[in-house]
Amino acid sequence: MKINNKPILLVEDDHVDVMTILRALKEIHVVNPVVSMENGEAALDYLRNPGNERPCIILLDLNMPIMNGIEFLQMIKHDADLKRIPVIVLTTSEEQQDKVHSFDLGVAGYMAKPVDYRRFVEMMRSIDLYWTISEMP
Repeated sequence: MKINNKPILLVEDDHVDVMTILRALKEIHVVNPVVSMENGEAALDYLRNPGNERPCIILLDLNMPIMNGIEFLQMIKHDADLKRIPVIVLTTSEEQQDKVHSFDLGVAGYMAKPVDYRRFVEMMRSIDLYWTISEMP
């Protein structure tokens, strides 16, 4: 991802998933700092704080307490200052409606979290490769 070494915002409430994502990013040599938030409300507060650097990408879980991923997407995609930040949904949800809502709200990608760690690393490698070569505005 290495886009000016901007942070990656990880919005995920499951501590095991957070550790798995951090481990996979380290394994594929992603050097961007990772800012982790446990729910959409905390992530929104982070994004709206002018003292925080804008992330190059948001990795978003959907199933979270307080403010879930769909509610978070609704908030940022209707905010002129935040709507262009690319969001990749990483979730265990297989609900078709979650996929439809996510794409209706402009996500850049929707990926089911693999249970197998090697497959998880390959999924993270795919995300990294795409966002490393993608032209950002």
